[in-house]
Amino acid sequence: MHAISRRDTCKAIAAAVSSQVTRTMTAASPSQGKQMQLHFSLASALYGTMPLEVVLPEVHRAGAEVIDIWSAPHGDQREQIEKIGPNAFAALLSKDEVELGLFTCYPLGPFKLEDDMKLVQRLGGRMVLTGSGGPKDPAGESAKKEIQVFLEKMKPHAVTAEDAGLTIAIENHVGSLLSHPDSLRYFADFNRLPNLGVAFAPHHLHDHVAQIPDLIEHLGKNLVFFYAQEYGKGFTKKLPKDEEMMQLPGYGGGLDYRPVLAALSRIHYRGWIEILMHPTPRGIPILPTAKEITAAVNKSRKYLESCLPAK
Repeated sequence: MHAISRRDTCKAIAAAVSSQVTRTMTAASPSQGKQMQLHFSLASALYGTMPLEVVLPEVHRAGAEVIDIWSAPHGDQREQIEKIGPNAFAALLSKDEVELGLFTCYPLGPFKLEDDMKLVQRLGGRMVLTGSGGPKDPAGESAKKEIQVFLEKMKPHAVTAEDAGLTIAIENHVGSLLSHPDSLRYFADFNRLPNLGVAFAPHHLHDHVAQIPDLIEHLGKNLVFFYAQEYGKGFTKKLPKDEEMMQLPGYGGGLDYRPVLAALSRIHYRGWIEILMHPTPRGIPILPTAKEITAAVNKSRKYLESCLPAK
């Protein structure tokens, strides 16, 4: 398939996608008696700055359904797309029969996503993901007030996302507005924007691990993306590789995923799960070769599947 036809196809797909696509994916009622199904996205950042031609073939090998394109400093695949152009990127997607799921756009923040939303729509993606920005870690009444202010500011951006058939996912991140458990609960209580939700990050709740299942249930349909990453021994300074890898599920980091997945099952979560870790320094691959990285992802994926609640 040529790039131009891929582009036209992607346009048609994006035009057909409404806000209900992601909502249905995240909150559809499961079939009676069936085990929860896990749907994975693959983070390009795991591969550092490896070329798109190397990363894209790993999507299906890693058991993922879509690619999540990251930008610097975590990876540079977004910058690679800028260099080669969207048509050439669409041709690469077509060549490897890979679907774009989302762009992770941390440098842009929540109020400067319009250009990337247009590109994601053009390429057939369904989501853009970023952080909330400040203030830093509000709790209690301060969190309540600041979340309400944030949601008001997000209204026009959520409308833009709705028009493009996309969802904006905001990660809970230490040092930001959406950080403390109170802020997550107030987000769920006050959010009335169907195309705005939370990218739930357990590794940023390492001081509140016992609350994670309850937070998942409280968020309900507001939870539109899930990071399978844990704190382990930390990710802000250089560690021996075996300790750094403890951020990944199934590598001994200590997070019990059984109650976590049980909570996701109770809210009928059908969104993407992204197996992730942060190397130090940022922007390097988590392991030397793409083959090794994909093998690590598959180990974590199989571990997560073993933690699923019984039928």
